[in-house]
Amino acid sequence: MKVELLPRAESDIVRQFRYYLLDRGAPLVAQRFREALRESLDLLKIHPCMGHLSRGSITGLRSWPIKDFETIHIFYIETPRAVRVIRILHGKRDVRRILKQEKIS
Repeated sequence: MKVELLPRAESDIVRQFRYYLLDRGAPLVAQRFREALRESLDLLKIHPCMGHLSRGSITGLRSWPIKDFETIHIFYIETPRAVRVIRILHGKRDVRRILKQEKIS
């Protein structure tokens, strides 16, 4: 199974990476985040059903925390051929409101 990052998920990754790199001045944390995200996505490719089902407007939406960055979750749906990553969001954000606005095609 492959991982498909939707454009907003890609933007979320860039935003979080820049936060660690520029706002916090922590390049090693930024690199750890990128590696932990990759490992978490690799795990979801193998075991897509391990994420927790989320209640809301997106049918089949699951979430899984990023390894070692548990306050940041990967929100995704499983399709027959891919894990479609909708968003990657920090728990301090208004996750329900953000996800409610997502349009999945």
